Amino acid sequence: MANKSKPKPKPSQLSVYLYIPNIIGYIRILLNCYAFAICFSSKRLFSALYFLSFVCDAVDGWCARKFNQASTFGAVLDMVTDRISTACLLVILSQVYRPSLVFLSLLALDIASHWLQMYSSFLVGKASHKDVKDSSNWLFKLYYGNRMFMGYCCVACEVLYIALFLISKNHTEDLMDVVVTTLKVGSPLSVLVGVSLFGCSIKQIINIIQMKTAADACVLYDTEKKQKM
Repeated sequence: MANKSKPKPKPSQLSVYLYIPNIIGYIRILLNCYAFAICFSSKRLFSALYFLSFVCDAVDGWCARKFNQASTFGAVLDMVTDRISTACLLVILSQVYRPSLVFLSLLALDIASHWLQMYSSFLVGKASHKDVKDSSNWLFKLYYGNRMFMGYCCVACEVLYIALFLISKNHTEDLMDVVVTTLKVGSPLSVLVGVSLFGCSIKQIINIIQMKTAADACVLYDTEKKQKM
């Protein structure tokens, strides 16, 4: 008789929680919790821990592919951690700079666009919110289709936010004055802020495109559902 191949063992619920990329996700949460606890007493340590947590975001993605441990839970954990950590930093910047509405608006845009994108992707049966092959917008497709470009935009945002936090001196800074003054200095920090500002601007444009595209997908789903009734 031919030997029957043994079925592959199904991962248990506990084993998914203990996937290597998910463990890295838990470490990111702990790093962020400690970082924000000391953000005003030790700006440099906060910045180092926050950026380390951000770098771990790329590491857990690599581990998920390397060890074949991609999971829906891991993807959600990753996005929630990203959104909350960025939101917390934007809230802090809104307390340091004026007008604070700039950072609160960026916070709202970031959460709304990513939540809508995640929800609309699962609504139409996509395995990942990064699946945008059917999009007609070239910038949106470039962002999710090119890891280098996506990495630049994401890193630019985080580096800009960290840099703004580090160079702030009091709780009543005028955002435009600080940015213009920093760019005029002509130092390595000026170049860093300039490059980061450009990448961050592109990221916000993509967030707007993402929010509109995801909203259109939800409306289309509703329309098709009504037609079938």
